[in-house]
Amino acid sequence: MIHKITIPLYHEEVAPRFDMATEVLILILSKGNIIEEEKTIILPRSSADDLCHLMLAEKTNTLICGAIEEEYYQFLKWKKIAVYDSIAGNWSRAFHCWNKNILKSGY
Repeated sequence: MIHKITIPLYHEEVAPRFDMATEVLILILSKGNIIEEEKTIILPRSSADDLCHLMLAEKTNTLICGAIEEEYYQFLKWKKIAVYDSIAGNWSRAFHCWNKNILKSGY
């Protein structure tokens, strides 16, 4: 099974706010959570609506992000996307913690 993780970025860090990100990293994982592909998408403007649309189009399974408004959090959960919010720091560290099953919202 392929698993896709979306991480809004600010340089190499998880973007502090979901709705202000203009750069998004999508990790495509194969069996064993091995990264098969990393793709970075630059959005023309920051927009939570556009980011949600992108995640649905990409068939994202998991979102790792900073602050996110309740409306978008609930929408993504309703769409069966696992949301880890209030995450700060380097995206690769956040992914490592997710992969070890120790990432928690607010980490």
